[in-house]
Amino acid sequence: MLGVDLDGVCGDYTAAFRSVVAAERGVDPAALPEERGWDFAEWGLADLGGFDAVHRRAVLEHRMFRTMPVLPGAAEALWRLSDAGVWIRIITHRLYVNWGHAVAVSDTVEWLDRNAIPYRDICFLGRKPEVEADCYVDDNPTVITALREKGNDVIVFDAPYNTHLDAPRAKSWTDVEDHVAALVAARGTGLQATLPGLDDGIDRLRNRLEG
Repeated sequence: MLGVDLDGVCGDYTAAFRSVVAAERGVDPAALPEERGWDFAEWGLADLGGFDAVHRRAVLEHRMFRTMPVLPGAAEALWRLSDAGVWIRIITHRLYVNWGHAVAVSDTVEWLDRNAIPYRDICFLGRKPEVEADCYVDDNPTVITALREKGNDVIVFDAPYNTHLDAPRAKSWTDVEDHVAALVAARGTGLQATLPGLDDGIDRLRNRLEG
């Protein structure tokens, strides 16, 4: 089982949140630096009520979870892994906003379908060591540290705020796919190739949704 985070791993949270902050300030998004810490201190959010307040508006008013850009290669890599027999479990802490759970959940599921991201099940929780996946891919330094302290295999999805963490690291979804394949091989279970003659997974889902 592969436990997959969403924000900063499958979806470009920084780009989505930058658009929200820029809209609320009436400035060009380019005015907000891409290189930022985990708490967005570089963006000086105090004048907008602080991170928690802006994140809440981003989710409930701007519907950020429905419109967030997908990171390149995420859907394609996850389809290849899924077709090869890897169980994909989405694990996300998107119920962070009190009294906004219905919006967060519905927008998340719609986003996953719209971007043709495959998954067998989904967990909305922050305490990821309780999920007991075989391997995780995450960008959150606190979560990664907690998972590793419990003896879990974790792939660090590269970001400016997690550069202090040790390998294995992934700068792209191709790297994630390679790491997972190596882990499966090391455990003695080979990945099965996708059956010939079938359309790519991402197209199968998109065709069904558009049909």
